Amino acid sequence: MIEFTGERVIPGQVEPDLWNEHYGRYLFAARLARGKRVIDLGCGSGYGSHELAQTATSVAALDIDPEAVAYARQHFQRENLSYLTASCEDVPLPDGSADLVIAFELIEHLHSPERLLTEAKRLLAPGGQFIVSTPNRAYYATSRTEPNPYHLNEMDQNGFQQALEETFPHVTLFTQNHVSALLFQPLEAPAATSLRLDPHPAGSENAHFYLAVCAQAPQVGSPNFLYVPAAANVLGERERHIRKLQGELATKQQWLDQTLSEHQALVEQHRQQLEQLEAANQWATERNRQYEEKAAHVAALEQQLTETRTHIVGYQTEIARLEQRQQELQQTLETTQRQQTELATTLDAKVAELARCVELLHQAEAELDSRTQWALTLDTEKQALQERLAQAKASRWVRLGRALHLGPDLKP
Repeated sequence: MIEFTGERVIPGQVEPDLWNEHYGRYLFAARLARGKRVIDLGCGSGYGSHELAQTATSVAALDIDPEAVAYARQHFQRENLSYLTASCEDVPLPDGSADLVIAFELIEHLHSPERLLTEAKRLLAPGGQFIVSTPNRAYYATSRTEPNPYHLNEMDQNGFQQALEETFPHVTLFTQNHVSALLFQPLEAPAATSLRLDPHPAGSENAHFYLAVCAQAPQVGSPNFLYVPAAANVLGERERHIRKLQGELATKQQWLDQTLSEHQALVEQHRQQLEQLEAANQWATERNRQYEEKAAHVAALEQQLTETRTHIVGYQTEIARLEQRQQELQQTLETTQRQQTELATTLDAKVAELARCVELLHQAEAELDSRTQWALTLDTEKQALQERLAQAKASRWVRLGRALHLGPDLKP
């Protein structure tokens, strides 16, 4: 079973005034539905379509909500009444299939109201009429504390009439209002009703709702229609309203007394909190003084830390320089050691070569001594030979042979 959500009317689940304003529109339309093919767009729970079907030839009722259509089929049935689940902007019925199209409290729910009007025009046979209603934005803007979340395009009188006249050249506009009335009704046999209706003193711009009968051809007549429901006892409604307000007032008074008691408790609690706050402030003042002292000490420590960090940076720089110098010295030492190794190798080669030279020198000295002895021997032999040569030269025989050019030439 569907429930009343605040927008769609469900019989038996709404206040009498809300029911009457919705049901009364269908009673207004029923006068024009007699003997006609009717299409009810946005039929909701189906109570209005059921009312129209009493006098209409046929009624096709459409709603986009499958749950609402299922409820209507279950609770409001007639042989000449059928239900369809469909959008009012795309009705699955042929052109010209209706003499009367109805769309009550539907146009304000659409993103594109003109699509509804175009579809209604398509569905109407020649001479057909379109009945449409909408709440007056100007009235409900002052009577509601919050906007209706279901409404996308609320209109005032001028906006509503202009939108309709863009599609239908002939528009007859009606206002719908809750009115106070005095009903004099006999208790016995019913009699003819005499009606006196005074002009609306506030004007049409303050109407609760607007209802329009639209057509492609001129229309004749636009009589007033007054619906006096049995549940519309104004005094009774006012008394119920007064009792409701009294109950709300008693609840509010109870709430006020409770609030006052809570307020007094809060005042006492506030006083205690002030005392606690004062003590806390004194404690905080002492803590602030201690904090300032410690902050000064911390500042001094931070200054010392900054200086220490400066020294550390200098030490680190000097250490880096010394490490660089050590690396250079290490490289120099390694180079020197390599050179010493190479020099030692060279010296070993030189020593070996010098030893060879000494050995050769010794051999040369020995050879020299031998040759010296040989030379001395030669000198001795030379002197002996020279002496013998001298003797030979001094010999008479030799001189004689030289004179005779005989004998060896003894010239040195």
